[in-house]
Amino acid sequence: MLIKEECLQLIADQRTNEIVITTMGTTVPWGKISTHPLDYASVGSAMGHAADFALGIALAKPDRKVVVLNGDGSMLMCLGTLATITALNTPPPNYLLFVCDNGTYEVTGNQPVPAGNAGFSWSMLARGAGFARVYEFDDSDAFETELPKIWSEVGPIFVSLKIAQAYEPPPDRWGGFPYPYLQESLAESTHKLKQALTR
Repeated sequence: MLIKEECLQLIADQRTNEIVITTMGTTVPWGKISTHPLDYASVGSAMGHAADFALGIALAKPDRKVVVLNGDGSMLMCLGTLATITALNTPPPNYLLFVCDNGTYEVTGNQPVPAGNAGFSWSMLARGAGFARVYEFDDSDAFETELPKIWSEVGPIFVSLKIAQAYEPPPDRWGGFPYPYLQESLAESTHKLKQALTR
């Protein structure tokens, strides 16, 4: 079983100028290790839409890799995004989607997600939706070894990370978190990201 914070640190170590979209259980841990101007917290509105928001950015900015740090609960809220990505005439080659799978809606109290049964497989679901490049990890050494190769591949790419249960608080923008991207409104964050992408 993986530890979420360790996985995020490995991802941060790979990162150069990629856009990184976080949501729910990944938002606060990512804010602890990154203050990059291309970090964007998809919280405060439209819960579950980080993956499709990132898809729009990937299509609009094909010269930039877009990395989504999603949770299993958030991904379940917008499963159609997976089919939308692969059904495009030209699926975005700059799109990298991580799903942190701990089997719960972590930030609302770790209630079990409906897909938390033994027969459910994110990898199988991603392949069924048409992703050609699908990875699954539950061992940190294997993830660390394979991540540089995955990072350099042509997308879209789906990565399932089997992480241990954690206890993140709800990552709202008014909760006093000391992370820059949670100290402004959603509108301000979006405007700043747009400005950063036009430089």
